[in-house]
Parts: sequence; C-alpha cells; structure tokens
Amino acid sequence: MNMLAQSEPDRVIIGVDTHGDVHVAVAIDLLGRRIESIEIEVNRQGYSMLVEWAMSLGDIDAFGIEGTNSYGAGLARHLRAQDYLVIEVNCRNRQARRRRGKSDIADAEAAARAVLAGEATAVPKAGNDHAEMIRILRAARVTAMKARTQAVNTLRSLIVTAPSELREMLHGLTIPKLIAAAAQLATDPPTDVAIANRVAMRGLASRYQALDAEIEQLDKHLDTLTQAASSDLRDKFGVGPDVAGALIAAVGDNPERIHSEPAFAMLCGAGPVEASSGKTTRHRLNRGGNRQANAALYRIALVRLRWHEPTKQYAARRTAEGLSKREIIRCIKRYIARELYPILAAIHASPTSQIAT
Repeated sequence: MNMLAQSEPDRVIIGVDTHGDVHVAVAIDLLGRRIESIEIEVNRQGYSMLVEWAMSLGDIDAFGIEGTNSYGAGLARHLRAQDYLVIEVNCRNRQARRRRGKSDIADAEAAARAVLAGEATAVPKAGNDHAEMIRILRAARVTAMKARTQAVNTLRSLIVTAPSELREMLHGLTIPKLIAAAAQLATDPPTDVAIANRVAMRGLASRYQALDAEIEQLDKHLDTLTQAASSDLRDKFGVGPDVAGALIAAVGDNPERIHSEPAFAMLCGAGPVEASSGKTTRHRLNRGGNRQANAALYRIALVRLRWHEPTKQYAARRTAEGLSKREIIRCIKRYIARELYPILAAIHASPTSQIAT
C-alpha cells in the first residue's frame, strides 16, 4: 500500500457539483482518497481559482462535472479551452443518496469517483460553434411556437363565449383569416363585454403576428446555419432546416465524441431494443435517447414513406412479411441513422465569421 501511495502521489481527479451561483469541487487522488474541497463563484475569476487550486494539488488527470449542458456549461468550456480533459457525470442515483445522504461536497466527490472508476466516460459537447448556435436558436423557436399556439387557442376559446355578432363574424375562419380579422378589431376602452372581447382578441392576434414574424426570422437563421454546418446533410431527402438543426444540435460541435454509428443510433433513440419472450423474437421501439433527434428521424421517415420510392417499396415488402407500421418506422429510422451518421461525424468546427448574415 505504501508503494502504491508513493508511486502516484501527484495525480488528482477533480469532481465538481454545479449550481447557478456557486460550484463545489472536491479533489481525490488515484487511490480514491479525498484531498481537499473548494467552493468557487460562477464566473471567470472563480474558474481560474479552481484551476489554480487543482494545480497546487498535483497533475490534473480529469475534471468530472455534473450538468455540463446546464449550470456547468461555462466551466466546461473554460476547462476545454485550456486543454483539460472534461468528463460529463450524471447525478448520483437516488438509492445511493438515500443510503449516504446528500450534500454538495458529497455530490462533487461522487463525480470524481465516477471518473476514477470509469463509470463516467462521456465527453460533453464543446458548445462553441454551429451546433451550439443552432441549439440556442431552436430553443427560442420552440418557446415561440408554443406561445403562438397558445395565443390562437385562447383566441378561439374567446370566440365560443363572445357576443353573437362578434362570434358570427369570426367563427369558422381559417387561422390566417382569423388573425387578420381579429387584428383589425377596434380597441376602445372596455365599457362592456363586447368591447372587452374585442380588446382581448386584438391583443392575442397582435401577439400571434409578432411571434409569427419572430419564428420566420429564426427559421431564416437556422436555414443559414444548417447549410453552413453541413450542406451534405441538407441535401438528403426529407431533411429541412428544423430536422437538420435537431440532429446537429444532438451531435454537438465535437462529433468525434460519438464513437460509432450504433452509438449515434442509441443517442437518437433509434437503436433496437430486444423484446423477445418465449417463442417470440422481436425488437421494440427505443423510448430513450435524445427525443428531439428521435422526432427528427421520425419526420424524415414520414416524408420518405410518402414521397421516396425506395422507402415506399421497403415498407410494402416488410408489411407483406407481417411487420406492423410501428415496427417498419422503427426500422426505417434505424436505416436513416446509419445513412446520416457519416455526414454528421464529418462536421468540424469552422470559423463563425464565415457564416453569412
């Protein structure tokens, strides 16, 4: 034991439990012994303090960080920029927390031990180029679309209870005509129910129009960014800006972290899951993985089932073999993942200044 302790005295692994305002870090050596802990503020000065503290303890093997895609994103980028190995660590399981309790130091130490034991091996997304920009814009687009849908649904519900004259004027209109008509309603100070309805309806219509313009602008940006990231991906049948954006965001700016095509399929929730029992041998749908990437593969599959002749022929053949539509779509998604993985794996970070504006 003494020989082992003397052989690797200067190598440390740092585990970090991340929060919105402070991060807590714990250092352990390669024998699993806890050395020290530190609490830092979430800013560049705090990140530099963490690195200096870790260097004072010995040679740094790796940083194991919880929440590299949320609270720990800034720290992960800072450490990667200095060429440190950063490993993404999942939260401790609930059984372990019930046995040992929970604290920030305990979580940070658990993160370091997960790296030491080889339980945590995932490399986090780089978050510094096309994929991160696409992810950010898609997040804004999703919330805008939800708000737009909520606005038109609320407008329609107000029509149901509106006074007869207003209801007859707006009932049965398509969404574009309904929004155009509601946006032209008078907005006098509400002195009765009819005027209050008009004020509310015009406000909802104006909100819908503003969100529609915002979504259109975001779509233009996503079209430009996805083309810049991979024109080969956009050229594939059924791959538009939104689908391409979901897949590129799932892979990240460092696609080399996904080591194989089956790993990409599992990331997208398109890898087959064994569901055999007794005399039945079959696979079922995979409900894990990145659900937005899975939805992107699903949309490609639907487009190809409708318009792509080879896919239509494949579906007809598998239907004749007795497969259900759900199983056929699962197979098609798996084939699409196999087709698109080499293209996504070939995406490399490029200077953002080359992106057209």
